[in-house]
Amino acid sequence: MLAVGVQILRRPRGERPLKTGQSSAAKRIQTGPRAARYTPLVSFDPANPLIVQADRSVFLEAFNPRAEEARRELAPFAELVSSPEHLHTYRITPLSLWNAAAAGVSAEQMVGALERHAKFPVPQNVSHDIRELSGRWGRLKLVAHDNGLLLVAGSEDAPLLSELSRNKAVSPLLGDRMGEAVYAVPLVHRGVIKTALMGAGWPLDDQAGYSDGLEYTFTLSSALQVREYQQQAAEAFYRGGSAEGGSGVVVLAPGSGKTVVGMVAMSLVGQRTLVLTTNRTSVAQWQRELLAKTTLTPDEVSEYDPKRPLTPVTVCTYQMLTHRRRGSEKDEEGAYPHMGLIGAAEWGLIVYDEVHLLPAPVFRITAEVQARRRLGLTATLVREDGRESDVFALIGPKRYDRPWKTLEAEGFIAQAECVEVRLALPQTERVSYAAAPDREKHRIAAENPDKRAVVSALLRQHQDSPTLVIGQYLDQLELIAADQEAPLITGKTSQAEREQLFQAFRERRLTRIVMSKVGNFALDLPDAEVLIQVSGAFGSRQEEAQRLGRLLRPKADGGGATFYSVVSRETTEEDHAHHRQLFLAEQGYAYRIQDGAELLEAEQSSPVETSKKADRKDRKTAKPPARTPKVEA
Repeated sequence: MLAVGVQILRRPRGERPLKTGQSSAAKRIQTGPRAARYTPLVSFDPANPLIVQADRSVFLEAFNPRAEEARRELAPFAELVSSPEHLHTYRITPLSLWNAAAAGVSAEQMVGALERHAKFPVPQNVSHDIRELSGRWGRLKLVAHDNGLLLVAGSEDAPLLSELSRNKAVSPLLGDRMGEAVYAVPLVHRGVIKTALMGAGWPLDDQAGYSDGLEYTFTLSSALQVREYQQQAAEAFYRGGSAEGGSGVVVLAPGSGKTVVGMVAMSLVGQRTLVLTTNRTSVAQWQRELLAKTTLTPDEVSEYDPKRPLTPVTVCTYQMLTHRRRGSEKDEEGAYPHMGLIGAAEWGLIVYDEVHLLPAPVFRITAEVQARRRLGLTATLVREDGRESDVFALIGPKRYDRPWKTLEAEGFIAQAECVEVRLALPQTERVSYAAAPDREKHRIAAENPDKRAVVSALLRQHQDSPTLVIGQYLDQLELIAADQEAPLITGKTSQAEREQLFQAFRERRLTRIVMSKVGNFALDLPDAEVLIQVSGAFGSRQEEAQRLGRLLRPKADGGGATFYSVVSRETTEEDHAHHRQLFLAEQGYAYRIQDGAELLEAEQSSPVETSKKADRKDRKTAKPPARTPKVEA
């Protein structure tokens, strides 16, 4: 029952309202004994931190003394949508309710949490939706039977199962009907049946268990200080080794130690492990971390090589896994010669690093290896292709999430300031932009030649700070690298050369690196203090979040970081920038707008070598190349 702080009263039928100027005595009459004739319309407790809306959105006053308690009770069944400084927004979705139900949170616990912490009464439809939608979890189960699977419902849900069996997506995945509320399901359909049923609005409780891989135990280094949230995340995934655990996703900010979560989970499972990740730089980082923070030796950890035996912990890139045989069609048998690695019988655990980037072919093969324990690690579940639900269906539900700003406040990631620098296109480019096709407009805006001068001005402002410059178009990046006499890292840069440059950067022998989009992920450069983004992949929220993430490793001196995004004003690039920033705005990051003209004025007044000035002038007045620009693959 809510404590009532204030009651808004409804006037009894037939009673006249107070007139303007009516005496205070008359007012006292209606606030005295006669007030009992008034019926409460709305109960309001101003001390509570939640406002629950009829559309299932929930607002949390972050400044409220009761906010932390409310957040703890709300987070298990509501998804954080945005977390600016003062007012956090959550949304209750079918997926969030099913995640909570899978974790053992009852509908009454969810409704009770809202009622305890809400300022106003919880809308009736919200309580009803919570009970109805969360009640769907567990009504359909997938269980092991002989050498196959059974889709089972309670006898009262036999009509429901009959209805779903006629669903166009579900029907082809079912085998024979084994009883009034039982269908056979082929083993190969264990993953896709979950996706299909979720699409139909019915989650499937997979209780078919896991196949154990080969046992292989190791311990964490005594020097490793596992943070409390890292231990909690790993244990939330493992669930004591029960069939209820063993699959799911952990969401943590870049720089907060997701690799450590993976290592703790590996030690809990105690079986041979396959780690899938984005690129070879990330492969090297996993190897380095595993060797430094566990008792594993170089003979026990290796990068996947089809010509060599697999080691107890094998690390492989998604690119290698999805490499297609030359001349083959994507649906042709044997088109992906390395895809069999993921189904190797010896793995007891598969770790999907940056799981939000899971390629479509890996989704398909993951649907076929549902008997393996699966851990997804990511900073954001945002996918530009809208396949977030596939991650939940095939990898597992979200097991742990901690807001970026919470980690920042706790000192586990660096504070970061975000700045959008806007500058106009030069007149010649403006004419070309106006006449260009829509898709070409983005490139012209992104390659605005005045961005080079802005980069120079920003680098002068941060001349003593280790800085990364990152972009999409190689022509543009080559010019900037030449301007700054800085090394350029692209997809063609060998792994050995990358590691040499990264080590020089870590040791402050090098303070400037220009990078293509290979720098979006897995950069172990904790001392980077400034990142300047000069171009990107259209409106990708995912890429924006990952690029900011390159700066979030805690600094040795406790200092912060600055993230610049250089954007051409009044172009499609400005529109794309707004969309790119949505996820970070939801996490509580605000962009400060800076006029690029001021920076350019400072650039023009600074001493620059005559040869560089002449080169810049020639580049600015040149027409855009007619050929398609080089873009990092």
